[in-house]
Amino acid sequence: HEIRTPINAIIGMNEMIIRETKENEIRQYAHDVKDSSVLLMNIVDEILDSSKIESGKMEIVEANYKIGSLLNDLYNMIDVKAEEKGLKLLFDIDDNIPNEYYGDDKRIRQVLLNILTNGVKYTNKGSVTLRLTCSIDGDNAILHYAVKDTGIGIKAEDIEKIYEDFQRFDMSANRN
Repeated sequence: HEIRTPINAIIGMNEMIIRETKENEIRQYAHDVKDSSVLLMNIVDEILDSSKIESGKMEIVEANYKIGSLLNDLYNMIDVKAEEKGLKLLFDIDDNIPNEYYGDDKRIRQVLLNILTNGVKYTNKGSVTLRLTCSIDGDNAILHYAVKDTGIGIKAEDIEKIYEDFQRFDMSANRN
């Protein structure tokens, strides 16, 4: 909470700037601060979640959520970094997927944010694409997420290591 309080204060004060300023340049700076603040808050949440996982206190909190809102948030968070690197961020979404779901959208958002962030981080030119499809089985809709990028990829011998805690591969390629 000691970390979240000042970040929330920055987010709140910045929101006031966005609402009150008439200058487009200031508004753009404030939107950049907002995007960075949200990313910082997500990093703090990930650190706290890692602690919860290690201590066995992680909880899944299920609720109704709208997939459009989740995807919009992801796009807005990742697109800034993609644009900075001259990359295209593409979302290929199946038009037939239902809009409302029941589950832990915060955890889904967190996983997708990590994967998309890595896609942007390890791609120097081209694109990062999130593809979302759906299988419907009666009253249940199962979402299938896939991320594809034109980045450096992972060597075949390192694929199994992705399930190990805090793994990095080919440090010579990743150091930059």
